[in-house]
Amino acid sequence: MYVHLKPRQLLCEFISCYRLLHFSFPDFQAAIPFKPYPPRPETCLSFYPRDTEKTDYPDTGKTVSSCRSVVFGQHSMVTNRYVGRDFLVIQVVFKPFGLFRLTGIPAQVFTNNYVDAETVFPKELRRLNERLSSTNDKGEMIALVEDYLELLVKQIKKIPHPLDTVSQILLQGSDKFSLDYLARESCLSTRQFERKFIERVGINPKYFSRIVRFDKVFRMKNALPETDWLTLALQSGYYDYQHLVKDYQEFTRYSPTQFYQQDTQAPERHFGIAET
Repeated sequence: MYVHLKPRQLLCEFISCYRLLHFSFPDFQAAIPFKPYPPRPETCLSFYPRDTEKTDYPDTGKTVSSCRSVVFGQHSMVTNRYVGRDFLVIQVVFKPFGLFRLTGIPAQVFTNNYVDAETVFPKELRRLNERLSSTNDKGEMIALVEDYLELLVKQIKKIPHPLDTVSQILLQGSDKFSLDYLARESCLSTRQFERKFIERVGINPKYFSRIVRFDKVFRMKNALPETDWLTLALQSGYYDYQHLVKDYQEFTRYSPTQFYQQDTQAPERHFGIAET
């Protein structure tokens, strides 16, 4: 199972979608391949009602494992995810500012971090993890998560800011607006805009835009595997192929072709699923 679901109306201000994955691997399969998880313009709260996952950071050597729920912030590097044989995850995909507004914690605290969610949210989260693990009904799981999120919304930490609308414009991949223009639309100076963007999103706006563009070409290649890289680069807003290569090397440490080949071995590929 690999589906995306819309949140309840009350939660749409903060959450883009729920991503639900459930993969069951047979016992006779000797090894389950890891998932090279590339940078993408999102922060998530993830729940693991069955087997958890181990996350390795190849660039730093850090490893995180055995968490029933995690918060992972905006990333600019690849993480390698190792899943269990009965892998079920419910990802709450926040809008760029959503996690900051719900927690009041500066978003850069979570940048390139994978944190046990029970250390971030109130103690009720532990009870939610227990309830998720005790049911097999995925509809009930989503309802339990949404009930909990609605409680967080009622205790909201930060009010909206015009910058939140601007971050949504950047998420759409638009390159029509200058940084100065976006700052003015946010009622801020350019320096204030960059500082507040980092506080609410986790990285500066130019870097965020690069990750949006990278994510677009990554997904386009999965959707159109026979299309050459130059065509995909130009359609995704790159000036030329070399700019695409530069981003791939910075974000993944691989060339576009090398990383694509690695991704074709990811767990979901064994079930005919690709991220598009």
